[in-house]
Amino acid sequence: MKTLISCLLILACLLSACAATPQPVPANNTSLAPLAQPPTESRTPVPSLTPEPSPTQTQTPTPAITKTPTLFPLTIAALRQRTYPGSDLVVEQTLDPGINYNRYIVSYLSEDLKIYALLTVPRGQKPATGWPVIIFNHGYIPPAAYTPTGNYVAHVDILSRAGYIVLKPDYRGHWKSQGVANGGYETPDYMVDDLNALASIKRFPDADPNRIGMFGHSMGGHVTLGAMVISKDIKAGVIWAGVVASYPDLLDKWYSTPPATLSPGAMSWRKTFVSEFGLPADNPNFWASISPITYVADLSGPLQLHHGTKDTEVPYQFSVELDDAVKAAGKTVEFYTYPGADHNLLNADFTNAIYRTIKFFDQYVKGGNP
Repeated sequence: MKTLISCLLILACLLSACAATPQPVPANNTSLAPLAQPPTESRTPVPSLTPEPSPTQTQTPTPAITKTPTLFPLTIAALRQRTYPGSDLVVEQTLDPGINYNRYIVSYLSEDLKIYALLTVPRGQKPATGWPVIIFNHGYIPPAAYTPTGNYVAHVDILSRAGYIVLKPDYRGHWKSQGVANGGYETPDYMVDDLNALASIKRFPDADPNRIGMFGHSMGGHVTLGAMVISKDIKAGVIWAGVVASYPDLLDKWYSTPPATLSPGAMSWRKTFVSEFGLPADNPNFWASISPITYVADLSGPLQLHHGTKDTEVPYQFSVELDDAVKAAGKTVEFYTYPGADHNLLNADFTNAIYRTIKFFDQYVKGGNP
């Protein structure tokens, strides 16, 4: 039986296609057996849904975003001054259910753009305050190749089976979401879409607005860290192999030669920012102002980090430095290292990481502990 469980977990992880170049998988989630508790090593010793609108019924447009002209829009200060009203979630499609949860394609509004998302809702007796929530921020996948049901299948399935509503936004320009996919680092677009997703799920009748966590992988880790220093509504965050370094480190220590898997212009922000604002040594205040890591003293809740030492896509050192920064700020952080693991934490590393992730969310989100 243990051999069968291990095989199922490995197969589910491989199907989740969380690498930069995704692999297609079936829309239906594969049922996974219960997880066994992993070693304890670490670095340091059906729901109430808004019906799909009729031809005469449309979503209420998002009010205009408040902007401060004197601030560059990517700065954390500027993002804190904006409003993120979101909208009601609208069911666009009902999918085949999971083992103990229902699945939907939904949409919401972000800057008047219609953004799609995968939504899962547990079946069974809803808690008095509503189900706890995890917003799932996916990593970089070529926008034309991304699908809401074809990537991160195992991650979403296991989190959903653990009793969470999961909302996985399709950033603008991905799949059917309106707008242009300008990347996760040159503009605040994906972070704005994520914060509007946060506002939207808080309005969802079956969700507990006071028990919301956030998960991010790779680029989604950057989005998660940014959201957690902007909004106070995220009780805890988990980041796997996150792009969480400062912008000066992203400039100097990450992808001096971008791989072919990245879309043209994905790293164009480097030349643009240096041309407009100068090098970090010449203008340190600007580069610090756009780096979420600068603001970790303002994290909205505890943070858990996971990273493989053989990650060739995002340097392991990025998570080391974030761990050090959060500790220096006196905030709660856990950091798990996976010797020899790659960017996607496959096989046994996936099993250990997802177990630790659920345990962390259970403590700080589902349990509501401070």
